[in-house]
Amino acid sequence: MYPVPVAGVRELLVTSGSTMAAVEVARQMSEGARNLSLSGHVGFDSMPDQLVNKSVCQGFCFNILCVGETGLGKSTLMDTLFNTRFEGDPAAHNQPGVHIKSNNYELQESNVRLKLSIVNSVGFGDQINKEESYKSIVEFIDAQFEAYLQEELKIKRTLHNYHDSRIHVCLYFIAPTGHSLKSLDLVTMKKLDSKVNIVPIIAKADSISKNELQKFKIKIMSELVSNGVQIYQFPTDDETVAEINGTMNAHLPFAVVGSTEEIKIGNKMMKARQYPWGTVQVENENHCDFVKLREMLIRVNMEDLREQTHARHYELYRRCKLEEMGFKDTDPDNKPFSLQETYEAKRNEFLGELQKKEEEMRQMFVMRVKEKESELKEAEKELHDKFDRLKKLHQDEKKKLEDKKKSLDDEINAFKQRKTAAELLQSQAQQSGSQQTLKRDKERKNSGFL
Repeated sequence: MYPVPVAGVRELLVTSGSTMAAVEVARQMSEGARNLSLSGHVGFDSMPDQLVNKSVCQGFCFNILCVGETGLGKSTLMDTLFNTRFEGDPAAHNQPGVHIKSNNYELQESNVRLKLSIVNSVGFGDQINKEESYKSIVEFIDAQFEAYLQEELKIKRTLHNYHDSRIHVCLYFIAPTGHSLKSLDLVTMKKLDSKVNIVPIIAKADSISKNELQKFKIKIMSELVSNGVQIYQFPTDDETVAEINGTMNAHLPFAVVGSTEEIKIGNKMMKARQYPWGTVQVENENHCDFVKLREMLIRVNMEDLREQTHARHYELYRRCKLEEMGFKDTDPDNKPFSLQETYEAKRNEFLGELQKKEEEMRQMFVMRVKEKESELKEAEKELHDKFDRLKKLHQDEKKKLEDKKKSLDDEINAFKQRKTAAELLQSQAQQSGSQQTLKRDKERKNSGFL
């Protein structure tokens, strides 16, 4: 007996009017069907291995922002944290303002590659007026969010190989005063807590005693809570790390000491700081919390810091930006919001604003042209008045000159007449003199002859 094809079964069920015929066909199919047995498991349990291999090939990125006053050992702690010596010049204390300096490094541990970015706030807290010290830091963080958002909004996105420069964690360095937080610290952390994961640490913790350090930690946490500053809490929802993270949350803020110098202690070379009164071992948990910070920051919660940055801080920035652009999830009737309608509405709004501004500019231009015309008319009137005054003055001067010229001509004519008369008199006098001379000569001559 041969198995009946499925198409044949459908035809029989349609054409046959008997239900028994259909049952008989089904029985024949079941008797003639082959039973297949699986040779092994299906294999979708290898998905985690595939993800791990893909992630290892792509590599990871991690961006750290170091905020704190100059001289608190930020660069030294970074060198100690990643067991390397990063290149960089020490910052001076005479910076006119706070500027951000970012350095990128390629690290590799076993077969895992890490693109590490260390961002330092150069000159933070060095100015006399510290009111706007946090602004450059906030602007830098927002700029990284904006760059990622612009890449995300592109039609052709390349997020798989995009260099993510968003800050994943902010290590806020607190000066070891032993008293309380400075106003600058509270204001800056309050401005940053909605934009980045803040992990407060007490720098150079070997400068105060253990009792003072413990009181200082309690004081810091109390001030942060009372001022509403939200710092990063190590997650406790994962059972594998809930216990250690819960314990470490109680140790915040971490009191750390950094050093790249190795000193021989016993039979081992250890990172430590040598003082006249003793030695502070960086990796000794009885001396400082450096090991706790390294464990929490790198070994246990690095991926959570990355996820929190994307899912919490970036999403908040993205939502605010899109709402400013007019995008919403639902319209006033709680219906899904159409992207096309949003675009058209925003476009019409933009065109309306553009037309309004164009009309305002046109009116302003017309008003300025009228003002200019009025000014030109006033200037023209002033010029005409000035011309008339100058013309009248010129005529008066010309008349005076003509009168003076006539007077001079009269004087010249009178002088010429007097001159002519004088010359005539002189010539007459000369003639009379010559006649008298001739007469005398004649008389002398006549008298001589006699």
